[in-house]
Amino acid sequence: QVQLVESGGGSVQPGGSLTLSCAASGFNVDAYNVGWFRQAPGKEREGVSCITGGSGSAVYADSVKGRFTISRDNAKNTVYLQMNSLNSEDTAVYYCAVDPYGSSCVFLNSNGMDYWGKGTLVTVSS
Repeated sequence: QVQLVESGGGSVQPGGSLTLSCAASGFNVDAYNVGWFRQAPGKEREGVSCITGGSGSAVYADSVKGRFTISRDNAKNTVYLQMNSLNSEDTAVYYCAVDPYGSSCVFLNSNGMDYWGKGTLVTVSS
């Protein structure tokens, strides 16, 4: 049974850092594209980053490029999102999901992504 569980969210001041974890079960994270998405209050879900299966290439939204880093630990079957220089616009619930068909994640498109976790809340506020 495929399952994704996010953790690591919390409250942080502007300029601070957080690392989110996405623990996977039922599949190997190095075999599929896995993405991070977020949804801020009153806004649509948006793609943040994706790491491809195999090569582990990374894709980032322009809004987070240079501040966020996606990575994975195959031994722990976990995907991470290191977030630095956080600002109020990063406040959102962050979700991870797997791209079973390999056609959505690299475009940061939530359509086609599956097995969504329940999310973890990130609040950036002074």
